[in-house]
Amino acid sequence: MAEHELLAATATETAGLIADGVVSSDECLNAWLDRAAEDRLNGYLWKADRAAAMRGVDPDSGAPGAGVPVAVKDIFCTTGVPTTAGSRILEGYIPPYTSTALSRLSASGMPMIGKTNMDEFAMGSSNENSAYGPVLNPWDHGRVPGGSSGGSAAVVAGRLAPWALGTDTGGSIRQPAALCGIVGLKPTYGAISRYGMIAFASSLDQCGPLTRDVTDAALMLSRLQGRDEMDSTSVGIEGGVELPSAVDLNGLRFGIPADLIGEGLEAGVRKVFEQTTAAIERLGGSIESIALPHSDHGISAYYVLAPAEASTNLARYDGVRYGMRESEDDLVSMYEETRGAGFGPEVKRRIMLGTYALSSGYYEAYYGRAQRVRTMIVRDFDKAFGQVDFVVTPTSPTVAFGLGEKTGDPWTMYLNDLYTVPMSLAGIPAISIPAGTAGPAGGGPELPVGFQIAAPAFAEQSLLEAAFALEREIGFEQEPQEVER
Repeated sequence: MAEHELLAATATETAGLIADGVVSSDECLNAWLDRAAEDRLNGYLWKADRAAAMRGVDPDSGAPGAGVPVAVKDIFCTTGVPTTAGSRILEGYIPPYTSTALSRLSASGMPMIGKTNMDEFAMGSSNENSAYGPVLNPWDHGRVPGGSSGGSAAVVAGRLAPWALGTDTGGSIRQPAALCGIVGLKPTYGAISRYGMIAFASSLDQCGPLTRDVTDAALMLSRLQGRDEMDSTSVGIEGGVELPSAVDLNGLRFGIPADLIGEGLEAGVRKVFEQTTAAIERLGGSIESIALPHSDHGISAYYVLAPAEASTNLARYDGVRYGMRESEDDLVSMYEETRGAGFGPEVKRRIMLGTYALSSGYYEAYYGRAQRVRTMIVRDFDKAFGQVDFVVTPTSPTVAFGLGEKTGDPWTMYLNDLYTVPMSLAGIPAISIPAGTAGPAGGGPELPVGFQIAAPAFAEQSLLEAAFALEREIGFEQEPQEVER
């Protein structure tokens, strides 16, 4: 089999080729290792050799997906492999254990071909906050890939990996998937173990797949999900996950929240969204207007809650136990100088926001109120799902924007998560699929537009079925120039 044909296949197709003996798992791994070595996107922070890729892998597992290599966001601890979370403060850190998510992929026979670049500690919407430089969008190297899982999204879109593992706190799988023209799935909070996944905001963080298509997302999710005794918040998905096969959307109701679809949505993105809702109706689904009255407060609540949790989680990086150490003059100097040199501007900003929100005299005014807003958002979704089966929105209000375009205005950057944050606060599953392309508001090349579908908690199977049927109807087959060989 020609190498270019192997690299063009989806992960599920590749697994079938390996199972049928058309190509060996060794040939597959070598082809992808060679392809990853060609990275021009700054998508990888560490690339494996054959020995490192196969560490802990069961090549004879016979599990679905066995033999297909995976790229892994550099926020998952990996035994014997540098794990930096995109930060200087963890530069050179080698964990003594491996995350449950990666362990499950390895046990299923999936080698790790590299660790992908990311916004520092998963804080960002553009992948410009990495201490190791920004990731480039394979559709246009002058634009961002989205964040914080921008490295994982870019290597899949740029065909530098067949699929990848990312994390989503407020949209960090779905938003980069949309900006890079691939599929990104955030499962229900608790569907997958968070053990060994470096924490940003523990009540929001969830890992999930970034893939070429919906079938690949379902396959990876089936290997990742499940209860883990090392994570008390993990419960798994009852009944597991199967590959989707739906051919229509007959009888299914899709709700559009009028509260969210408004100002700030680029005209090109709106047009693709409307074309996609028309496709839903062609497949037999119905479109209804629903109310999510508190979701427009989601960004405000999120940027109190997430930084508050981050300020606590990142207190452990002090130069004492692991990572860099800048001074040994005295304890206070060591703390101050290590954290000052090790953390980037965005991480410092969020630590300060979170610490302030939790401080005496302000806790109830900020953190307590944000928690009440979160509860209201959960109730809004519960009510909406009594009316419809799914909630649909654009994934991002814009297509990929230029490098440096929004770095000077944090609030404008935060608004990129407008459509993804409410689902994260509610803890429900949501998927972004590529729905078409549009030109940016200021003019420029056609770029991918994502369409987001959200479902009730632990309804991943029905979500995947709906996304699969819609994906087939849309027929998005465009690829970035980066993959033309």
